[in-house]
Amino acid sequence: MRRSEFSIEEEQEIEQFLSTMTFGFLGTVGEDGRPRVTPLNFVYTNGLFYFHGSRIGEKMEHLKHNPIVSFSVADEYAIIPSYFTDPHMACPATAFFKSVTVSGTAEVVKDIEEKASSFSFFMKKLQPEGGYDPIDAENPKYRSRLNGVAVVKITPDHMSTKFKFGQNLTESKRNDVLNGLTQRSSDRDQETAEMIRGLACPHMESKSKNE
Repeated sequence: MRRSEFSIEEEQEIEQFLSTMTFGFLGTVGEDGRPRVTPLNFVYTNGLFYFHGSRIGEKMEHLKHNPIVSFSVADEYAIIPSYFTDPHMACPATAFFKSVTVSGTAEVVKDIEEKASSFSFFMKKLQPEGGYDPIDAENPKYRSRLNGVAVVKITPDHMSTKFKFGQNLTESKRNDVLNGLTQRSSDRDQETAEMIRGLACPHMESKSKNE
């Protein structure tokens, strides 16, 4: 069951997260009923997910059979050891992360202008420094490449988000985690601490103060 305190509904936060992520996991089902999860690069723009690849293969066969798909993106910030908040029990051990999962309909993009536009978004995301000619469907060099590659867009009909950063903790336990992160000071611990402070639930603070 999804815990409501971990849900994020602010569209701006979701879009910002998806704009920074480059990798996701596509879930499809084949004609024989066997599922497949495919890791791939993606872009998210105007409420749509785009990915590209070969026009043939198992993934594309799945989409022909059943265009209903799932797509998940996740970013793990930090492992939170149990001893940050409890010196004896293993139960509090967890991970803090952001995730977005959608279900929707996948459609092969036919329009070459839309293909070119999606690749422009890809390049802005993956190679923001430039160093290439603008992607133009009218450019003969690009046109042949665009015609030869498959671009697929996913139109979501449901989106589930989870940003888990200790929102369910009391103020005391949350401070224990913050102290543990400060002392450990690993790669993303400072960033994780900032997320904890930013997503702290006021009602949790009030509850802990009244206990």
